[in-house]
Amino acid sequence: MGQYQPAQLKRYNPDAIARFYRYRPWQAWARLLRIVWSFAGFILSLKLDEWQNQVEQNKGKRATQLRELLTRLGPTFIKVGQALSTRPDLIRKDFLEELVKLQDQLPAFDNAIAYQMIETELGRSIEECFSELSPQPVAAASLGQVYRGRLLSGEEVAVKVQRPNLRPVLTRDLYLMRWAASWLAPWLPLNLGHDLTLIVDEFGIKLFEEIDYINEGRNAEKFASNFRNDPKVKVPAIYWRYTSNHVLTLEWINGFKLTDTKRIREAGLDPEIVIQIGVTSGLQQLLEHGFFHADPHPGNLFAMPDGRMAYIDFGMMDQLEENTKETLVDALVHLVNKDYTDLAENFVKLGFLTPDTDICPIVPALEAVLGNAIGKNVADFNFKTITDEFSELMYEYPFRVPAKFALIIRSLVTQEGIALSLNPNFKIVEVGYPYIAKRLLTGESPELRRRLLNVLFKDSKFQWQRLENLIVIARTDGNFDVLPTAKIGLQYLLSDEGKFLRRQLVLALTEDDRLHTEEVQRLWNLVKDDLQPNRLLNAAISVLTDLSREGAVAILPKAAFLTSFTGNQSMDK
Repeated sequence: MGQYQPAQLKRYNPDAIARFYRYRPWQAWARLLRIVWSFAGFILSLKLDEWQNQVEQNKGKRATQLRELLTRLGPTFIKVGQALSTRPDLIRKDFLEELVKLQDQLPAFDNAIAYQMIETELGRSIEECFSELSPQPVAAASLGQVYRGRLLSGEEVAVKVQRPNLRPVLTRDLYLMRWAASWLAPWLPLNLGHDLTLIVDEFGIKLFEEIDYINEGRNAEKFASNFRNDPKVKVPAIYWRYTSNHVLTLEWINGFKLTDTKRIREAGLDPEIVIQIGVTSGLQQLLEHGFFHADPHPGNLFAMPDGRMAYIDFGMMDQLEENTKETLVDALVHLVNKDYTDLAENFVKLGFLTPDTDICPIVPALEAVLGNAIGKNVADFNFKTITDEFSELMYEYPFRVPAKFALIIRSLVTQEGIALSLNPNFKIVEVGYPYIAKRLLTGESPELRRRLLNVLFKDSKFQWQRLENLIVIARTDGNFDVLPTAKIGLQYLLSDEGKFLRRQLVLALTEDDRLHTEEVQRLWNLVKDDLQPNRLLNAAISVLTDLSREGAVAILPKAAFLTSFTGNQSMDK
């Protein structure tokens, strides 16, 4: 093992960490005793309150005690507290109000040490870098603290400085967490097995990435590139000349924490719009870009006075493969459509089930548990319900949580928790599914068009009700316009790629030896207000001008039928 020390470890390496503490067990056990003793004292205090009928009287006192306990135990436990602080549905209100302070109201480390670190890391004095720098940090988080400053060139900046001696603290806690995971897994009410240690390893990898500020700067620029065409999302610029592994200088963001509903409303912003931007951008990260923010707690997300949402911390990010993104879209569609056999196959593809798993007995279990969780109305869907119900399946069937998905689940439940703090009646599907429906209906890629076909056809039969549902749900998004979608659909129908759909639509219109005019009428009633004859005619002409003469001749009878149909409808009005 040589001269290895935890402070020298640049990347998370569980084997190297285990070797180090194997020869120094007293260091780990001393830490473990401190953790156990701290929580034992807190639990005893709660029990004493119960026995003495002083629970209500001491609620505030115990909440403060828990926050101070997590703060004393350091960065790893502060991270746990941050995650809990975004779940108003899991944590009682008095505890929640205290845990929220863990996001950016932690004790700062010595100012002189921070200034010295800035000068050492940047190789210049403070005066050579900044015309102004706040004498005290404006925020202190689990891994570092932030100063507000101004560059000599005039730009207002945030200067993030890492806490000293961080790596040894993290390695020891991760070693104990991994050891506890290996021993506790068989006793937990989840059939996670050895994968619980993989979840700790994934957390460790991300934690070590998070304390590399060069890596964070690159993440911020990649994230900004993904959202470069989105006017609703703001990403601060990185000033590389004043950035190192332990010091990060970035554009200062003026805004309000997402949980500060009062200030958001005073600024003339609608919390519902803020929620919509947050959830939609979260889904874009997972389902479009594949590069997602794994730690979106309220201290990292701000509503700006101009209505944009700003992300300010890019330490904990992760990347999804293309096939994983596609399978996630499939799984969401199958879940909402209650296609549990296909959903079970998605779980195999995503790694929740091994390829040799017999899914036959799992399908009815999925239907029983998830069908109950979603309820009769799709708007009842939320991740809290799903994760609670899913724990039953994991106990009885060979489900496991792939390490990468631990971060995805954490990201989703955190975002849902933030939204719940803005609106206690929030349902993620009210924002999320319109986004998915709109993406499917606009079908900007062959993969999405293929997924739309999978939604619209089941057992080779056209699902009229599903198309109606998609249009109804998509229209709940105020930005969704049926006409551009209809235009894209018409272009697709007339293309070589649309041959299959043309055949299937003819069959769908005449299946069961009847003409399905009722279904067509219902669809027309849904969209007729958006598809006024003059707008529809202009769109049709636009499509026709893009076609060859042969193509135009081939579809003229269809166009004539369409004009006749819409004309009759307008006369009926």
